[in-house]
Amino acid sequence: MRTGLIAQKIGMTRLFTEEGIHVPVTVLSVENCEVTDVKTVDKNGYSAVQIGWGSAKPNRVSKPLRGQFAKAKVEPKKRLVEFRVSPDALLEVGTRISAGHFIVGQKVDVSGTSIGKGFAGGMKRHNFGGLEASHGVSISHRSHGSTGNSQDPGKVWKGKKMAGHMGNAKRTVQNVKVHAVDADRGLVLVRGSVPGAKGGFVLISDACKEPVPENAPYPCGLMTADGPGQPSNDLTKYAQTQATNPTSDVNKE
Repeated sequence: MRTGLIAQKIGMTRLFTEEGIHVPVTVLSVENCEVTDVKTVDKNGYSAVQIGWGSAKPNRVSKPLRGQFAKAKVEPKKRLVEFRVSPDALLEVGTRISAGHFIVGQKVDVSGTSIGKGFAGGMKRHNFGGLEASHGVSISHRSHGSTGNSQDPGKVWKGKKMAGHMGNAKRTVQNVKVHAVDADRGLVLVRGSVPGAKGGFVLISDACKEPVPENAPYPCGLMTADGPGQPSNDLTKYAQTQATNPTSDVNKE
């Protein structure tokens, strides 16, 4: 199981295939994703990597996080997310991951916070049909109608679909196809829409219901000084060592 990436939603556009068919895509920016911490089974009880996105001013980061970044010898990050990985997919602290981590045609899961709609009625929030236009209905055409029972049980059941706050909730779309990848500019283009507004942050990970392509870089798509590239031999050996001998943690104090 590989790590995921943090991306910023740039917006939507469309691309044309060779046959002239237009495909709606969402542009996601993978900017300066870097490993800031590693969790091992021997030390923490589980294996995971902490990924940081972008860069932040030191005075905009809390003091504990500044200490963590200084210990890892990485610049302060705007966003931090921890991804569970298998022991053989652990990465060294400071490893930079490129957009080439995902390949064209691969299925991914994208998680984000949906756009908030505020207080919405039953017709907009739950697609209710509303009340009749006449036959005694005067001012309650868009109400959701009865919400409870009689004296028994004498209450409204939890989870009843009613008017209320809509949106601004974590949502995940599964099996989204990667249409194009621009590793040089750090862009991943996926088909269709994903949760969130422009400028919002989403998490991209390998689809949990589809196998990872065999030609996908493992354990990650490495960002080198010359640009995106394949994982180095040292990184592959490190992941294999962690899988066979978790006690040999390079970050262990």
